[in-house]
Amino acid sequence: MSMHSEQGGKRSVRCLNMSRIFAYVVMACIMLAILVPLIPIIPWSFSQRWFWPQLVPKEWTLNGWQYVLSPASRVGQAARVGGGIALIATVVSLLIGIPAGRALGLHQFRGKRVVQFLVLAPAIVPGMVSLMGIHVIFIRIGLAGTIAGVVLAHLVSTVPYVTLVLSSVFSNYDPEYEEQARTLGAGPLRTFIHVTLPSILSGVVVAGLFAFIISWGQYITTLLISGGRVITVPLLLFTFAGTRNYPYAAALTLIFIAPSVLYLMIASKYLSQESAALGGM
Repeated sequence: MSMHSEQGGKRSVRCLNMSRIFAYVVMACIMLAILVPLIPIIPWSFSQRWFWPQLVPKEWTLNGWQYVLSPASRVGQAARVGGGIALIATVVSLLIGIPAGRALGLHQFRGKRVVQFLVLAPAIVPGMVSLMGIHVIFIRIGLAGTIAGVVLAHLVSTVPYVTLVLSSVFSNYDPEYEEQARTLGAGPLRTFIHVTLPSILSGVVVAGLFAFIISWGQYITTLLISGGRVITVPLLLFTFAGTRNYPYAAALTLIFIAPSVLYLMIASKYLSQESAALGGM
């Protein structure tokens, strides 16, 4: 009997190792798919002239970086404005998405399918259709051309993704941990901070990552709602790309992707953690 159990244990260990190897291979392929298109951008940002079929630029220069990092380019200001908008949109999306995701993930109620459809509708309907209506409303109430208007417009894109991620997190969540905390005298706020939030932290990080990247990369929404008055990095990037000044555009592209990569590196330690309350999420 012990021989059979020992062989079964070895098989389960092999299956676990194979699944981990497969996961690492998939992650490596995803990273290659993301990084390979970016490889030419790095030499482009330092190039003076680079023509086909040259494998590397014939002339190297720092002119692109010097201009992009100078005050005249307004990249620093655009990064601060865009980063602030993305952070605000992320926080507000989480404040909305956590209770919405909990309701959709934990509870069954009449009209739940309709609510799910309405939550996901902004992600399904073409963006320009909703943006035109939002723009007209914002003009009438004075939010067009303001940072507040841009943040609210970004929420239309970020909230559905955050709610979708957190609803799947709460669908695996065990609320008995909260009941145990309440029986020990913890109030709702303390229960959320010490029990609920640590249990769903990995899901919150994933949802926040989605919200930040979506908001940081918004171009059409920011341009239409702000009317060009709120300048972010994507707006400058499209401007540089349209001038065919590739060294400047390449340097700005690397600046554009830097916050997302930094956010992902910081969040990776939370994404690797397992949560007992979520069944290994």
